[in-house]
Amino acid sequence: MLTFEINDMTCGHCVSAITKALKAADPAAKVHIDLASHRVQVESASADAEELADAIRDAGYSAMPLPPTPAA
Repeated sequence: MLTFEINDMTCGHCVSAITKALKAADPAAKVHIDLASHRVQVESASADAEELADAIRDAGYSAMPLPPTPAA
């Protein structure tokens, strides 16, 4: 699972726009967004972190990839 921090994601419209952009990059991606923490998690089988970050940036938002967290 890839995680991005998107500090300029502030509302439901942002969530919708980012979800749409990620789904355009990989229609089968599973997208989990936590607006309060400005985090987006993506499970993608066909797109890599750079492709997904580019999709978020193309939608007009900053995308900072975060290192994977070890499973507890």
